[in-house]
Amino acid sequence: MTGHVVIAPDKFRGSLTAPEVAAHVAAGLGGVPVVSLPVADGGDGTVDAVVASGFTRVETEVTGPDGTPVRAAYAVRDEPGGRVAVIELAEASGLRRLPRGGTAPLTATSRGTGELIAHAVRHGAARVVLGLGGSACTDGGAGMAQALGVRLLDAGGNELPPGGAALRDLHAIDASGRLRGFEVVVASDVDNPLLGPYGAAAVYGPQKGASPGDVAVLEAGLARLAAVAAHTHGLAGAAEHDGVVRAMGVAGREGAGAAGGVGFGALVFLGAEIRPGIGYLLDLVDFDRHLAGARLVITGEGAIDEQTLRGKAPVGVAAAAAGHGVPVVAVCGRRAVGDDELKKAGIEAAYALTDIEPDVGRCVAEAGPLLERLARRIAAEHLTRR
Repeated sequence: MTGHVVIAPDKFRGSLTAPEVAAHVAAGLGGVPVVSLPVADGGDGTVDAVVASGFTRVETEVTGPDGTPVRAAYAVRDEPGGRVAVIELAEASGLRRLPRGGTAPLTATSRGTGELIAHAVRHGAARVVLGLGGSACTDGGAGMAQALGVRLLDAGGNELPPGGAALRDLHAIDASGRLRGFEVVVASDVDNPLLGPYGAAAVYGPQKGASPGDVAVLEAGLARLAAVAAHTHGLAGAAEHDGVVRAMGVAGREGAGAAGGVGFGALVFLGAEIRPGIGYLLDLVDFDRHLAGARLVITGEGAIDEQTLRGKAPVGVAAAAAGHGVPVVAVCGRRAVGDDELKKAGIEAAYALTDIEPDVGRCVAEAGPLLERLARRIAAEHLTRR
């Protein structure tokens, strides 16, 4: 297809999924030929985005962050190198899986994420893409590891209960029974280490309901996990030197603190590779191929602000489009950056719902029709002259 428009938005959190945003933008463009490629950066909405690009949704029952069963989905696609599974931590272990308004900062577990990985591998996945974001837990990936056969033991040889607080009692790790035979890529743009003032507990714990006292407890648990792992042999895939697993070094790596330390757990227990979320997921949906012959790319997310400019989905889309010389505009719920900053990020213009409807409540409730109005404006300003 040539002369088409590529529509590649992320979700509008709390309002529209990425596929819904793309559908409303396409409707507003009228008869313009389009290719809809909803995107995500590894956080909430990643499974929806890749399913819209041709992956198959798989659902199964797993353990939610508070221990109750939840129905969660992941996505699969068969490729020449083997089956790929895209797993979104938030599906099984996200804050949205807790009762409305509820939190469980000390006991929330990532176990369900591990159960999703196990389900995918047992059904043929050779590579797992693990998107991190929106987690309810700060357990360093302990629950995920336990679901995959790693034993986390106290001084009495008993398996630890769920949650980050329990990690303070960790005495030994036995990874001999871990599920193997697959590779893991972590898709995340979070650069926090596991520990310290910029770590998983200090930065993200309060967002999950942790009090200052809880943060101290969680920090101690994560530190204990890293220390015991540093002296444990046989953790497949972790960086090794002279036979000793250097888990304390892994704890300081960028991304180890992602999703309450699940990044650390993936690195140490699964031998994962961390890749920039949006860039990797654009490769996964073959984004570059759809840019050939395109007239325009329309990207976006709920709020275009300073966080966007630090490498979130719209900036990743713009960077990819720039390599093909295709101009980019964005749609959003609200905009908090200026034209010059947008242009430096490769985005020609941004169109916000609040530009045409100042009532934020109505923007959320009527986001679809308002997006269609913005799309008509984009067509008039960027397509009729090209």
